[in-house]
Amino acid sequence: MSLSLFNDLAGKTFLVTGAASGIGLVTAQRLAAAGAHVVAGVRSAADAERLRRDEGFESLLLDVGDLVSISSALNDFRALDGLVNCAGIASLESSLDLDPAEFDRVMAVNARGAALVAKHVAGAMVAAGKRGAIVNVSSQAALIALTDHLSYCASKAALDAITRVMALELGPHGIRVNSVNPTVTLTPMAVAAWSDPAKRDPALAAIPLGRFAEPVEVADPVLFLLSDAAAMITGVSLPVDGGYTCR
Repeated sequence: MSLSLFNDLAGKTFLVTGAASGIGLVTAQRLAAAGAHVVAGVRSAADAERLRRDEGFESLLLDVGDLVSISSALNDFRALDGLVNCAGIASLESSLDLDPAEFDRVMAVNARGAALVAKHVAGAMVAAGKRGAIVNVSSQAALIALTDHLSYCASKAALDAITRVMALELGPHGIRVNSVNPTVTLTPMAVAAWSDPAKRDPALAAIPLGRFAEPVEVADPVLFLLSDAAAMITGVSLPVDGGYTCR
């Protein structure tokens, strides 16, 4: 997708959580290529230094699963033009094997952490009178059931609900809130995880387009939702899934 479609993002500042790798990194790179200033939220000092050095991003140490880290990083943080909540974790367990501590860990990052980061960012925007947009990176797992993904499905469904509530409440302040819901996306970790044909082939067969997503194919819809091209879109959960959820 041509970045000329996102000219209005130039000069604006966005926080991207989970920016060290995968969809978060590619989204941050695409934002920077569109002329935006990127604040890269990462958990480790090594990643923060690498992104400053190699990508030219402003870095922010931020563990979205930790309440103290969120408060330390974002209390009194300056008003931004928007946020991409991309930090997330997964846990594989069936309903019969559910571990309460693991459930809480996944929910703390994927749902609670995203909501609290958005709370801080949106609060600063409202206080400064700034309009803007928030995009939460959810999953097709919010829209359909996946075997052995109870915690993950629950957390991403919660994230979509958070998106709708925030869209309702922040709309009067000129802040739009949307989700993107990608299918399996071929980050380096996913390439390894889905290399076994016995696992990969049935999943591909369920996708009408017949392939998994590339990270840039998720990042560009995020940029669209941040941009003025989506000025009348808020509260949606946008599948980026090759048609998986249309069945």
